[in-house]
Amino acid sequence: MFASILDGVFNGLSIGSILLLAALGLAIVFGLMGVINMAHGELMMLGAYTTCVVQRGFRQIGGDSPLFEFYIFAALIASFAVAALVGLALERGVIRFLYGRPLETLLATWGVSLMLQQFVRSVSWNMAIAIALFSLLFFGGMWLLKQKTDFERIRGWAIAVLLVLSGLITRVITQLTAGTYQLAVTQPWFGAQNQDVTAPGWLRGGIPIGNYQLSNTRIFIMVLTVLCVVGVYLFLNKTVWGMRIRSVTQNRNMSACLGIPTRTVDALTFALGSGLAGIAGCAVSLLGSVGPNTGQNYIVNTFMVVVVGGVGKLVGTVVGALAIGVTDYIIGTGILGNLTNVQFLKDFFAFFATTSMAKVMVFFLIVVFLQFRPAGLFPQKGRTVDA
Repeated sequence: MFASILDGVFNGLSIGSILLLAALGLAIVFGLMGVINMAHGELMMLGAYTTCVVQRGFRQIGGDSPLFEFYIFAALIASFAVAALVGLALERGVIRFLYGRPLETLLATWGVSLMLQQFVRSVSWNMAIAIALFSLLFFGGMWLLKQKTDFERIRGWAIAVLLVLSGLITRVITQLTAGTYQLAVTQPWFGAQNQDVTAPGWLRGGIPIGNYQLSNTRIFIMVLTVLCVVGVYLFLNKTVWGMRIRSVTQNRNMSACLGIPTRTVDALTFALGSGLAGIAGCAVSLLGSVGPNTGQNYIVNTFMVVVVGGVGKLVGTVVGALAIGVTDYIIGTGILGNLTNVQFLKDFFAFFATTSMAKVMVFFLIVVFLQFRPAGLFPQKGRTVDA
């Protein structure tokens, strides 16, 4: 019985650790900018696919040599970088025009999430060449016009002409490339099917406890989560930019009056939160196959973590993630039914002992909790909140 409870708590903490990794960035972004980023799950998905690509690269370079055993560390760095850059582009290209308009932001980021899902299903060398060429032509043309003309006076028609010309040139070149190399450039990199990620040898197996085994992979995820939490805490409390982020979270208008570049803080915060989502995706890839819908499996629970913990509060995010992860796993595996001899309770817990029904029970408990603590476990404080 004790081993069963230990196994439930251990696996629940590992799930909570992934939720915590994903929710760390979301809590900071939501607390700072009030942005409901529905594409956060897809940033996790990009981190998972980046891990898959790094693994393939290491395998092609060294096969099953000792070098392959360390690919996970390169994958963590690459996942953070890729997700952070995509998040930065999302903030600069979409979200910064929608601040103060939560409904439009929600719809825009939901659209971006659908685009990213379809992107990983369809991306090929031909598509990558087209995107890179179009970006070079369009943004290069805009830069040249800004240097040589009164760009503000001709902005409208200049952008329209650049879009048409860049699109036509890109279309012609990619068609010629596809006709010359055929499947070599048109074959999708990933497709709609899930991709498998092989964990390094030292992450396989586990530590035996009675009839159960504590997975090395899940222990690694927990350690990674602790390091990320400590890193975020030190960044927010011990660095200049961290203090600027906390200042803007507390009172944006006063921070701007004191000379803090709030636009830059927004971009940095969004990149940091997106990068943490990429690390979470790397961790998720170690637990199962990677697919276009990987992020959708975690996004709802991630938002619940932020709401339960308290918007923008690091300690609340930690407590909320671990509580939801453990509760979800223990209810879903039916462990609670084994702790009682009352038949009614056994039948009750058995009814919810599935993954889907466990989520229903967790959401019900969260709704009840929010009736008593609508601001979460650790409500945000500050002049803006008090007002």
